[in-house]
Amino acid sequence: MRWRGRSESRHIEDRRGNRTTKTVGGISIGALLFYLAYTLLTGEPPEQLPINPKTVPTHQTQGQQKTDELTQFVKVVFKDTEDVWDSIFKHDLQAQYRYPTLVIYSGMTQAGCGWAQSATGPFYCPADEKIYVDLDFFRELKRRFGAGGDFAIAYIIAHEVGHHVQKLLGITGKVEQLRRRMSKREFNKLSVRLELQADYLAGVWAKNIEKTKHVLEPGDIEEAIGAAQAVGDDRLQKKYQGYVVPDAFTHGTSNQRMRWFIRGFKYGDLNHGDTFGINYEAL
Repeated sequence: MRWRGRSESRHIEDRRGNRTTKTVGGISIGALLFYLAYTLLTGEPPEQLPINPKTVPTHQTQGQQKTDELTQFVKVVFKDTEDVWDSIFKHDLQAQYRYPTLVIYSGMTQAGCGWAQSATGPFYCPADEKIYVDLDFFRELKRRFGAGGDFAIAYIIAHEVGHHVQKLLGITGKVEQLRRRMSKREFNKLSVRLELQADYLAGVWAKNIEKTKHVLEPGDIEEAIGAAQAVGDDRLQKKYQGYVVPDAFTHGTSNQRMRWFIRGFKYGDLNHGDTFGINYEAL
């Protein structure tokens, strides 16, 4: 993705001045890695692990933060999401897009939905309309899950912004209302629909950013598809517990996540992403 020298978002909150670290009591490394994998890309507040947080000074200076390439890249991608959704809301919905905030932190930080932790991966908090990202997670994503490339990172950010779009469209609120009336098994299926729609919206963003700014390079879409496949429920369950439990899916299979992202990239609009109006088995 061609990103150097392009505009960066101003809706960034950098909390890395003090690095928050944690110890995890009673949790094995394998369980922690499964927790990280299973909560990747979730739009729900992360469930809490037993932690003893403490704050220590960061080894990274503010000057280093500003020149960090990954930080700059994330800011450019976030600006691209703002431009795309601002245009779609204005021209297709005759509405004003309300910008979310991207919070960059290290280790752990307070969010409107509880504690944001590195182990949970990036997530969107609808309570404060902020997306929380520990940039170290992207390095782990490549090392542990083989999902590398700058557009894999862009896809993840676009997915989380997709959850913000869902809130603005009233979809998130409706899903939360249904939560109280459903069993966990039933709600898991609803969660899968929500996540696959966010994948579709990430594809919509990718299509529009290519159409308006022509910044995609050969292999970018393949990187996004690779990231979507890497975090499918079936693949993660098979890897970390050795077997697959479809009733426990909350994000969709690798194939589903890939297909809905590709669908969003194919159509590039809001008209073909209704994951709630079709039979669950057809997702």
